[in-house]
Amino acid sequence: MNWSIRPDKRFRLAIGSFVEEYNNKVQIVSLDEDTSEFSAKSTFDHPYPTTKIMWIPDTKGIYPDLLATSGDYLRVWRAGEPDTRLECLLNNNKNSDFCAPLTSFDWNEVDPNLLGTSSIDTTCTIWGLETGQVMGRVNMVSGHVKTQLIAHDKEVYDIAFSKAGGGRDMFASVGADGSVRMFDLRHLEHSTIIYEDPAHTPLLRLAWNKQDPNYLATVAMDASDVIILDVRVPCTPVARLNNHRACVNGIAWAPHSSCHICTAGDDHQALIWDIQQMPRPIDDPILAYTAAEGEINQIQWGATQPDWIAICYNKNLEILRV
Repeated sequence: MNWSIRPDKRFRLAIGSFVEEYNNKVQIVSLDEDTSEFSAKSTFDHPYPTTKIMWIPDTKGIYPDLLATSGDYLRVWRAGEPDTRLECLLNNNKNSDFCAPLTSFDWNEVDPNLLGTSSIDTTCTIWGLETGQVMGRVNMVSGHVKTQLIAHDKEVYDIAFSKAGGGRDMFASVGADGSVRMFDLRHLEHSTIIYEDPAHTPLLRLAWNKQDPNYLATVAMDASDVIILDVRVPCTPVARLNNHRACVNGIAWAPHSSCHICTAGDDHQALIWDIQQMPRPIDDPILAYTAAEGEINQIQWGATQPDWIAICYNKNLEILRV
């Protein structure tokens, strides 16, 4: 599930089903401001469950209205009401009948023509998107592989671009080898390991602080705590957030604040933390939502609506006001 960022579509989300078979769906849901109700504007079929959904990070509304999904391949869709259509399918396994499933992807906020995918085949791929070719009166969207690299010793589970230095070239990845690695598109021959889990437990999720690129958060498989890292002090977590009573599934930094992060998990809780006391221990969250009627598996903090957090559990999407 993911919030739209376009200024003219602030109250819009895309959500995907998780059915363990081929036939899944993605739905675009938006708020009707006259009736104050959310309703489905477009529904389209998706092969296999989406491992991630993301709208183009287009804060000015100058690109085509696109969203991307990862699963067996990376697909880029053009949103429409009622018909959302597939713009391009990006596949870099040209010499094989089998594709290595994509675990996640990220869309570069500084340059929306860049996307990065992570795969179980130990690689990350950086894609270049061409959104500007005009055919007739319609922008045609296509993509190509800019670079593919072996990022980890085992499966790669998540990838995220950093805004460090105001640039577009830094990204990090996490994977089944239990490490967080940083890369620079300008110098891909070497990476920096900024954290390794002591027990080599796989790391599943990765999120950069939206306001301070020195900080990122990660979560290990089946772990009930969230690890906060400072890239200036590698190898040692600067904080651990450990009030969840079951495994954490989602982490989302505040879009408008460098010291707030929301975490959610199997204990039916969404917790907001204030981390500005680091490196002193952070004992308790400042806000807790405990009324979810199921294990929360998705959490997204709206960039255009910073007082709204969306969570998913069971068959429900809920919007929480902070």
